[in-house]
This record gives sequence, C-alpha cells and structure tokens, in this order.
Amino acid sequence: MSEIMSPSETISRGQVNKLYDLLEAGLLKTGLPKDPSQKVIEEQGASMVGKFVADFRKRVESISDLIVRRVGVKRDCAPQEAIDATGRRQYTSNGLVVKSMPRGKGDLVEVFFFRLGRPISDANLEKEYELRGLKPADPYSLSAVNEVDNQFAEERPNITHWKNANGKWCFISFFCSGEGEGRVRVDQTDFDFDGTWWFAGIRK
Repeated sequence: MSEIMSPSETISRGQVNKLYDLLEAGLLKTGLPKDPSQKVIEEQGASMVGKFVADFRKRVESISDLIVRRVGVKRDCAPQEAIDATGRRQYTSNGLVVKSMPRGKGDLVEVFFFRLGRPISDANLEKEYELRGLKPADPYSLSAVNEVDNQFAEERPNITHWKNANGKWCFISFFCSGEGEGRVRVDQTDFDFDGTWWFAGIRK
C-alpha cells in the first residue's frame, strides 16, 4: 500500500533543481540556434512553462494518494450562488440542506483530496481526515475547485461533509453522469460513502 503523503510534504527546491538540470541537459544536446531560441523564450516561454507544469502535475497526480488544488474562494455569496457558479445539473433534496452549507474562511485555500477505495461512514471518515492532519473542506472551497476545473470530477468524483445545526451529517458531491454531464448533489447522509469518492480536506 502506498504511503499517504502529509499535506506539508510538497515538492522541494531540490526536486525542482533536479528538473532544471534535466531540462538544461536535454536542451543543450539539441544544438538549437541561439537567436531563434531567444525569440521563443521571450514570446512563448511563459506559455511553455504553464504547459510543462500542467503535464507534470497530471503525471504526479496519476501516481499519488493525495492531490492538492490551490483555489480562490468567494465567501460573500449565498450558498445557492456558490453551487450555481459551478454550472452543473443540481440534485438537492431541500433548500434547508443547501442553506446549512458552512462558508469557511480564506480567500485562497489549498484543498487536499484523498481516496480510500472502500466504503466508509461519516464518523469513520472523520478519523481518516484526522490521520492526514486535515479537516473536511467547506462546501464553498470544494465548489470553487469544481468551478475552476470542470473536468476534475470526471476522473475524480469528489465530496465533503459537515454537520448541520441539528447534528445531522450533510454532504456536497461533484461527479459526472455516464454521458459526461457534470452534476452536483447536496443532501443529508443516510448511507456509507463508497470507495470511488475523493474526499476533500483542508489543513487544520
């Protein structure tokens, strides 16, 4: 079983320098002419770096037990507006569950996703968050992740939960239909979560 990465264990400067070395060696071997190379660096360098980072992220996430997304979160909107902004087909049992969504804090948040691969109850899920030094992500943060990256839930259906004022467990989940349609569900929990979900958390 792969070791679960601590949220504090992110890519190091040494690892980045190793990538620099590999890139330097690879480019020097090409023997590319200096002046055209400089023009490409000036005009397309930033775009090329963005594509490289996106590709590197995809490769790392494909073998990771923990995925990280940094996202800006709008906290001053109503809960329903946060859901609407994701542009997904909505499934909500009643407006009271939506209204119970906690807003959370912070304009810029790191959201961590982990998958267990087995069914789990709300109570036991809290223990899994604790093991990772996390707490459940607030629905606003999770909605923001899925608003920015509307393809994220296609490969990684994701979810978080909270207790309402009556002590009942509630959840918001993002997933896709068999036809690839994006969907969001907000409801009270009356079942165990199956092993397909990626659970969203933030640092304590």
